Parts: sequence; C-alpha cells; structure tokens
Amino acid sequence: MSNRIDQLFAGKKTGVLNIYCTAGFPELNDTLPVMKSLQQHGADMIELGMPFSDPLADGPVIQDSSTRAIKNGMSLKVLFEQLKDFRQQIHLPVLLMGYLNPVLLYGIENFCKKCAEVGVDGVILPDLPMDEYETEYKPVFEQYNLHLIFLVTPETTEDRIRKIDTVSKGFIYAVSSSSTTGKDKDMGHQQAYFERLNALQLTNPVLIGFGIKDKATFEAAASHSNGGIIGTAFIRAIENTTNLDTSIKEFIAGVKHN
Repeated sequence: MSNRIDQLFAGKKTGVLNIYCTAGFPELNDTLPVMKSLQQHGADMIELGMPFSDPLADGPVIQDSSTRAIKNGMSLKVLFEQLKDFRQQIHLPVLLMGYLNPVLLYGIENFCKKCAEVGVDGVILPDLPMDEYETEYKPVFEQYNLHLIFLVTPETTEDRIRKIDTVSKGFIYAVSSSSTTGKDKDMGHQQAYFERLNALQLTNPVLIGFGIKDKATFEAAASHSNGGIIGTAFIRAIENTTNLDTSIKEFIAGVKHN
C-alpha cells in the first residue's frame, strides 16, 4: 500500500505547504479541529507535534506551546486516543514530530503499530541518530509503512545528505539554518545551500523549514525545493485566538494568496 506522503509528491511537485501544529494546543481537544481547518483551508500536509518537556531544536514559541499542551493533559496515549478515527475526516498526509525519549518509553514497536492503526504516514524524530535508525529501527518503521523523515542543515556534508537520501523515505527536511526554529531568516543568505541541495539531484523530495512565516518566505523556499514547512508563525496565529477556524483560514490565505 502506498504511503500518503508519496501520493502527495507524485501529484504535486512544487508549492507543497506543510503546517506544524502542537497536539493538544491551544486547548487539549483542539487537535482534530485544527487539523480539519488546515485541510479545509488549503494545507497539503500536517505535522503534528508530540509535546515534550525538553525539545532541542524548537524555539521559544513552539516550546511554550508544548509546555501548554502538556499542562492541558496531552501525552502520546491521549494523542493516539484523539487520532483513533481521524481518517474518517482527514485525508491529508499526517506526520508526528517529536523526540525519541517519549517514543522509547511508549515502545518503538508499539508506537509504530499505533501510528499504522490510526493512519499516521510519517515521523520526524530529530534526535534519533541515522545509524541507530538504520541498524535498529528501520525494519519496524517499514513494516508499518511509516516514513521516517531526517533533517539536513547547511553544515550537513554531501556524503551524509546522500546517505540520508538512501536510508529515508517521504521527503528530506531541509533546515534553513543550524539554529533553533522560529528565528527570522533571510532566505537570500541560504541561496548557496539550497543550490547545493538541488545540485545533488536527490531521490527524495525536499521541503524547507525553519523561518518560513508568510507568502514571501514560503515562495522563496518553494522556488528552491518542493515546498515549505511553517511552524512558529502558525502557532503564533492560533495561540490566543477566539476563533480557530477563522484564524487558520486567514493564516493560510496570507501564505498562499495575499
């Protein structure tokens, strides 16, 4: 059975909009309403953050959303309960993004099995070393048709990028700088890095993340890759909203149409 991520990229080569939202944020039971609004208003893929108390690559806005979600009562157990029947309403590819420790505590096989049961398509675990994935976990992920997505930075060597391209499936997450998420980035300064990635003619599609916040930055990212990932700016757009659906509609319109 083909993976929804692969189906998306087979049909859409450019301008893919992947939006990150923290599960259980702004309120515990907002996970599904946020996903439904994202689908309705034009996102192509949803990256659902699994809240963790010590996120390494996340800037303060996403860290705060994670803290708030944990206070709301979010956990992997609760998240899988919320996602139990989500495929009756959501047809977009959905990834879970988080850190290794909670997944290890849950049990890698249990986690992958549960992802497959509910209909999750891929996972991003920035602190899972590629070698460890390849030697210990890859067969389990593949058994459950789960794509593990790896990050590359401007500092990642060509050899390592090629290895990631060989080992992983779905897409490659190109971090536009080696700092944490959410900081303002000048896409122009990243030009050489993006051109280097393009020159490698990788097998997997590439999505650029970190620092994309509006139409200009999304289009800049999409001009160098298959699309972009927006996290911090989206969390800001919904953190204090009184109307989730309207805020999400306006945010996506601002990225795609303004």
